[in-house]
Amino acid sequence: MSIIQTCNVKYSYDRNKTILKNVSTEFETGKIYAILGPSGCGKTTLLSLLGGLDSPAEGQVLFQGEDIGQKGLAWHRKNNVAFIFQNYNLIDYMTPAENVALTSKLPPLPILARLGLTKEEAKRNVLKLSGGQQQRVAIARALASDVGILLADEPTGNLDEDTAAGITNILKECAHQMNKCVIIATHSHDLAKQADVVMRLRKGELQITDVFNAND
Repeated sequence: MSIIQTCNVKYSYDRNKTILKNVSTEFETGKIYAILGPSGCGKTTLLSLLGGLDSPAEGQVLFQGEDIGQKGLAWHRKNNVAFIFQNYNLIDYMTPAENVALTSKLPPLPILARLGLTKEEAKRNVLKLSGGQQQRVAIARALASDVGILLADEPTGNLDEDTAAGITNILKECAHQMNKCVIIATHSHDLAKQADVVMRLRKGELQITDVFNAND
């Protein structure tokens, strides 16, 4: 069933640069979506609107049929969505375990271990970790939260091939076994091939596409 949708969403940085043009689409629980498109096409902007980090110039973003502005964007961010940011957005004076504990009452070490961090690494300051390790912490933090939607901006961008494949499998499990809606903005066709639905954002328009024929 549809959990979040956009209705005629338009977004512009200024009058001369329209990023999204009347985007109308819906996303269902239990599925993983990949949004493909070149840099600067608006993939991150679309995720920000879905997550309540910004508001469209025109149109609506609906969560379970209700405009997310009704209860407030902050309420939507806290209760409905979890983010995996491209720049991690970790609290830099905390450890990985402490970062994950902020979003979940469950013990943080098991999920960090599942994402490849040792117990010792989980207790270091995050600034002492590599970029790839920090990205895994950001993913663990999102996966630990009890929300229905995961929004991921290039979640495998700084990871090696094997780790990226493992992360993709975990995201698929979140959709297919935990019944979450997983929406990923990515350049990776390898990741997109694992999605249930592949979309292309080009010149402000969003369309369902065939990843095997998609060219950035």
